[in-house]
Amino acid sequence: MISKRHFLTTLAMGWGVGLLPAAAWAQDYPAKPIRLVVPFGAGGVADLTARIVAQKLGESLGQAVVVDNKPGAGGVVAGDAVAKAAPDGYTLLLMSNGTAVSANLFKSLPFDTVRDFAPVSTLGTFDLAVMVADNARWRTLGDLLADAKARPGTLNLGTINIGSTQNLAAELFKTRTGADLQVVPFNGTPAVVTALRSGQIDAAVEILSPLVPQIQGKALRALAVMGDSRSPTLPDVPTVAQAGIKDFDVASWNAIAAPARTPAPIIERLNRDIRAALAHPDVRKKLQDLHITARGSTPEQARQLLESEIKRWGEVITRANIPRQ
Repeated sequence: MISKRHFLTTLAMGWGVGLLPAAAWAQDYPAKPIRLVVPFGAGGVADLTARIVAQKLGESLGQAVVVDNKPGAGGVVAGDAVAKAAPDGYTLLLMSNGTAVSANLFKSLPFDTVRDFAPVSTLGTFDLAVMVADNARWRTLGDLLADAKARPGTLNLGTINIGSTQNLAAELFKTRTGADLQVVPFNGTPAVVTALRSGQIDAAVEILSPLVPQIQGKALRALAVMGDSRSPTLPDVPTVAQAGIKDFDVASWNAIAAPARTPAPIIERLNRDIRAALAHPDVRKKLQDLHITARGSTPEQARQLLESEIKRWGEVITRANIPRQ
């Protein structure tokens, strides 16, 4: 009969043997290039963010971090590729609020958005804004909302396609303000801008970054940004919360995740080097030029963000009666 002491000693030795390979593996990590799968096409804000961080991260890791663009299906293609990859730290995923939206927008996914990934760190946030044409009669967000409430159902709010972050942010804005606005989806940002400038729509919710030139050129005007603080790019533009809609905070974000079961020492190494990259003045300047606020986090904070965003956008999708795809 095995004594309790002998059993516990044997069990502890077993745990030690089980842990040694992961620790030893992490000490040698990385020994080859790392692939960062991006669920968007080349040239967009998310892709450029990934490339800026990947370059600096590769320098500190001593191995190239290669961006692999896999756009399509609301990020499902990219997510599936990483969820099924070996949990060895050599395949990573660029997550975004779109990842959280897809968890509720699709009837089924080939992966579980929470269980199948190990968030490593957030990378940054970028603003969404309520826009009007520069010659619009509304000078403030309060003016627009007062008009919408005085004439229910007559004003409309343009966004890109149904289920996008912009579209869901507009639905949330409509609910939180109590304004009877008609949310009108378009096939892409250029179509939204054209409709706004021509007077086909009254206002729009769009990511700020690609529209800054039009704002600076006096074609469009931002009434408010949707995040928790003013944009460094437009410091004179208030937040939606500052305009009177309490606790309103919506921003687009990016993060990096690894497959679930990636050894903790590898996650810790990646987190440390990602946060160091984001703190580098050159990286911060390049991201700022894209109107992105560099913002790293702990793995736990990144996970909490993902889970809270899944919950929030799921509620918006249900309330807006958006059909699952």
